[in-house]
Amino acid sequence: MGWTMGLATAALFVGLAMVATGSPQMTCAPEPVNATDTDLCNGLEVTYPEVGNIDCKVIPSCNGYRKKITTWSQPMVKYPMASENSTYMLVMVDPDAPSRASPQARYWRHWLVVDIKGADLKKGTVKGQELTTYEPPTPPPQTGFHRYQFSVFLQDGKAISLLPQESAARGFWGLEQFLIRFQLTNPEARTQFMTQNYEDSPDVSPEPAPPAQGVSAPKDKLKMSGFAFLVCVHLAHHL
Repeated sequence: MGWTMGLATAALFVGLAMVATGSPQMTCAPEPVNATDTDLCNGLEVTYPEVGNIDCKVIPSCNGYRKKITTWSQPMVKYPMASENSTYMLVMVDPDAPSRASPQARYWRHWLVVDIKGADLKKGTVKGQELTTYEPPTPPPQTGFHRYQFSVFLQDGKAISLLPQESAARGFWGLEQFLIRFQLTNPEARTQFMTQNYEDSPDVSPEPAPPAQGVSAPKDKLKMSGFAFLVCVHLAHHL
């Protein structure tokens, strides 16, 4: 009985110590976009690994997320209100190319998928014909924050394709003209997230140099704080 109580007490002290020092999962999370950018957030979920659903959120600079997102594969896009018997089109664009202040290359087409079954989209699975393969967000340095916008359109009965000149390049895409051409001006759902080049983030530090050959890595890389470790050792000694 005493041994069990001792372990429970040790676990409690370690937990409290980790809370006091701050856990990455607790302190590093996406924050909402500014109120002026929330008008595009309506009914769509976009989920990347580690950061989770970033619907109407800003990718945080901590944990290297703004660098990681440039290498992650396509996100899970979920439209919970999709009609299972319908088909949909998914569009992902950057309207801020090369920058929000001077978007001459808008819209930059990051992803375009047609013939997505509603039953799949309702579960967060994007299966269909990719007219433009997924390209991760890669905002150029010193161009500020970019918005990455996702829109889902009801496609039923429409055969959608890109013109040769549209297929030739991702940038300078006439999105409005494309949507008008197929009478798809009203999205069923949409959302956006924001990020900037990881080198422009204030808390980015240089990559650590690899340890010299024959020298072990520092032992202070443990996630548990030194205080938590000492508490645990101290309690174990008295059990």
